[in-house]
Amino acid sequence: MTDRRTTSPSAAAAPTRGTPTSGRRISPGLVFLAVALIASVVYVGYAITVRDAAQIPLLASGAVVLGIAFAALTVYCFGAVLRAGREGRGGWAVLLAFVGGGAAIATAGSFAAAVILFQLAAAG
Repeated sequence: MTDRRTTSPSAAAAPTRGTPTSGRRISPGLVFLAVALIASVVYVGYAITVRDAAQIPLLASGAVVLGIAFAALTVYCFGAVLRAGREGRGGWAVLLAFVGGGAAIATAGSFAAAVILFQLAAAG
């Protein structure tokens, strides 16, 4: 008698649930940061095109949101640099350090612009 419970070759080759597959996975935090950065840049772009009395407060709030998004990216890159350093991926750690440094500079610039714009809104 033959055993009918044998699996076909295609079923045996398919990955089962819970087993790692090849390739790099994108973390949900990185997707969230990408969406936040894109949305905040779009909002600032919208605030630039508005031509009324509310333009300066819109720009100021957009700069705050952009600064928060860049600050989150800075913190995420810091953690990724630490992980890459522990795993012995020096080149990746240096690249992430440059990205995080750029994000930190953008954070400072966004918050500085927000302070100036809030002062302009209060004066006018």
